[in-house]
Amino acid sequence: MRIVMFYHSLISDWNHGNAHFLRGVVTELLSRGHKVVVYEPADSWSRRNLLQAHGHEPIRQLLKLYPWLESRHYDLKDFDIDMALEGADLVIVHEWNEHDLVRRIGEVRRRSAGFRLLFHDTHHRSVTEPESMALYDLSDYDGVLAFGEVIKDIYLKRGWAARAWTWHEAADTKIFYPRHETDAGDLVWIGNWGDDERTLELNEFLLSPVKELGLKARMHGVRYPEDALCALDDAGIDYGGWLPNYAVPHVFAGYKMTVHVPRRPYVEALPGIPTIRVFEALACGIPLVSAPWEDAENLFEKGKDFLLARNGKEMTMHLKTLSSDKDMRRELAANGRAAILKKHTCEYRVNELMNIYSELTGGCGEHENEAWA
Repeated sequence: MRIVMFYHSLISDWNHGNAHFLRGVVTELLSRGHKVVVYEPADSWSRRNLLQAHGHEPIRQLLKLYPWLESRHYDLKDFDIDMALEGADLVIVHEWNEHDLVRRIGEVRRRSAGFRLLFHDTHHRSVTEPESMALYDLSDYDGVLAFGEVIKDIYLKRGWAARAWTWHEAADTKIFYPRHETDAGDLVWIGNWGDDERTLELNEFLLSPVKELGLKARMHGVRYPEDALCALDDAGIDYGGWLPNYAVPHVFAGYKMTVHVPRRPYVEALPGIPTIRVFEALACGIPLVSAPWEDAENLFEKGKDFLLARNGKEMTMHLKTLSSDKDMRRELAANGRAAILKKHTCEYRVNELMNIYSELTGGCGEHENEAWA
C-alpha cells in the first residue's frame, strides 16, 4: 500500500508529543513493506522552535536513530496536492493542519475513489475549541480516528463526521523499553508546563510532595514561565529543559519513579484518554503514580499497572512508599510494561488501522485482531 500522511512534524518533537506515536506507526508500516510518505509544513512551529533553541544537532541525532524516517516539507501557497496524493491507497490527515489543507485534500478525495481518507484527532480541542474544530470540512472524508472514545462520540453526535473509530496512541517499543538502570535521583517528570491547564495540579501532585519528602527530582520540558521555574527552585527540583523524545528511555532509567499529571480538560471533559507520557513510562518500566484520572476505557489496571492518588496527601504517601520499596517498584514496572506489550504498542495500533482500512474497502484485514473486532 501507498500511505500518505499529513502531520505537524515527524522530525521535531519540541512541544509536540504526537511525534513519538507518528514515528512508531511509520516505522511499523515501513517494516511491513508499505510505502509511506509524510508531509509536514515547512514553517511548522515545532521544528522552527527546535532549530532556534537547539540548532540542527537534535535532528541529526534523531536520524541516526531512525535512519528510515523522512518527511517532505511543503508551503501551502504552492503545494500541488493532487501530485502528492497520486497513487495513494490511504491518506491520514492530522488535526494540527490548516483548515484549507484539510478541505483541499477532501476535494481531491471527492474527485477520486482511488484512496481512503481519514482525519486523525489527538487533542482536546474538540472540547476546548469546538468552534475551530467545527470549521474543518470533513464531508469528503471516510471517517475520523479519535484517540479516545469520548472524542469519537463528539464527532458523531455533533455531525462533524459520519464515521469514527477510537484509535489510542501507543508506545514505540522498538525505542521505548527498559534500559540499564543508573542512579540519577528519585523522581523524574517529563512534560510541558501546560499553559496554566494544570498549574494547580502540578503544585499539589508533584512539587509539594517532592518538597515535603525531600526527594531528589528533575523536570524536563519547554514553555515553563518564570513563576514555574521559581516554584521548581523552591521545591528543590532541578529543571533540565527540553529533552529529545528519543532520550526519554535513558532518562527514565536513572530514576525510581515518575508521575502522571493530566491536563484539566482531560480530567474534566475527556475521561479515558492518557497522555503519551503514560505509554512511554510504562513501556520503559518505570513505576508511575497518577494524579486523579479516570481510566474510563480500562486501558490499564489501577493498583497493578500504576498507582492512583486522589489528592496530594495520597500522592505523598505513594511516593514515600515507592522511594523505599524496591520490590514494589519492580512489580509495578513489570506489570505496566506487560500491559503495554499486550495491547498498547504501535504494532498493535497498525493492526487496528489495517482493520479499519479493510472495513472501508470491504477487503480482508492485514491482521485480524480479536480484541479490536
